[in-house]
Amino acid sequence: MARIIITKKYLSLAFVLVGLLTSCFAQKPDVKKAFQQAEIQTLQLLKETELAKSAASNKDLVSPRTLESGNLKLVTSKDWTSGFFPGVLWFLYEYYGNTDWREQAKKYSAFIEKEKTNAGTHDMGFKIYCSIGTGYRLIKDAHYKDVIIESARTLSKRFNPKTGVIRSWDHNQDKWKNPVIIDNMMNLELLFEATKLTGDSSFYKIALSHANTTMKNHFRSDYSSYHVIDYDPETGAVLKKNTHQGYSHESAWSRGQAWALYGYTMCYRFTKDPVYLSQAENVAGFILNHPNLPKDLVPYWDFNAPDIPNEPRDASAAAVIASGLYELSGYSKNRKLYLSKANTMLKNLATAYVSKDGVNKGFILGHSTGSKPSNSEVDVPISYADYYYLEALLRSRANK
Repeated sequence: MARIIITKKYLSLAFVLVGLLTSCFAQKPDVKKAFQQAEIQTLQLLKETELAKSAASNKDLVSPRTLESGNLKLVTSKDWTSGFFPGVLWFLYEYYGNTDWREQAKKYSAFIEKEKTNAGTHDMGFKIYCSIGTGYRLIKDAHYKDVIIESARTLSKRFNPKTGVIRSWDHNQDKWKNPVIIDNMMNLELLFEATKLTGDSSFYKIALSHANTTMKNHFRSDYSSYHVIDYDPETGAVLKKNTHQGYSHESAWSRGQAWALYGYTMCYRFTKDPVYLSQAENVAGFILNHPNLPKDLVPYWDFNAPDIPNEPRDASAAAVIASGLYELSGYSKNRKLYLSKANTMLKNLATAYVSKDGVNKGFILGHSTGSKPSNSEVDVPISYADYYYLEALLRSRANK
């Protein structure tokens, strides 16, 4: 029988190769275990939500948002976060294929539907597309299609041709004339989808204008983003560059960077314009190479917060970034890097940031930060963190 001779040189090479392969796959999240935990938590949150609704004097409260002093906070459909919990239910249906989850998702999505005619907000994508839109992707309900289209028409009313962008907020008129926040990039998905469903290019053109104008005015030379840009509604001139929920006007608010990464990746999906791919890659570079990004890749609430490392983290920003990186990896030459970082980020969320069974009233993740400057929703579970966490898990399963 022939002998196999392994020299020290080749043995060392073999260990190196094994190490490289292990480093690529060791950090992958355990999707099955993560969804099992998510299912246990969401069943609890459903119970807690129904109890809170029955006890509330305001019968318009429909969706769980966060915890306040340990108590479950519900919101009405007009709240910008109302669509995320129905989206979580749809993701559980997508993973398990269980009709019970589908029916719960349909029930809670129906509570949000009336927002399709609410032109007083830019958050149509967050509310309608994360709920009704996710449902339409999975079950192709013709009624859901109509809701998406009507919602896109409503959102389009907030577009100003003179500024080239969709107005974000109507409040704080003492501070801003025509404010546009980086979060608004996320609502463009609704417009792109409406053009796909109708063939009406007006939605697509508005989305392009908003994305291009935002790319021109929101970003610094290092590809970090301001939170709020204020425009003159008559001339389109930039009046102010602010960061409302971050540490300072010149700091990099973590969730804002996450919205930018996710938003321009999504724009590339619909347009295949390499300018958007390049923008997403540059934003990813800012995030992943930042010296204040912790080793577990779950960012502090602001990259420039003054007391790092003694600052709250933002698990919601990490969830959005991870989900965005998984999609970006499918388009970019930096695929391996983005997959590795997304895997590490998501695995750490799934191990160190998840709620223990029955804790946090059933929210899946803890340790998110809503608005630190306002001392609002600091180091608590928040519904949108759960939504993008489950989306990232589903995307990780597709990126093997």
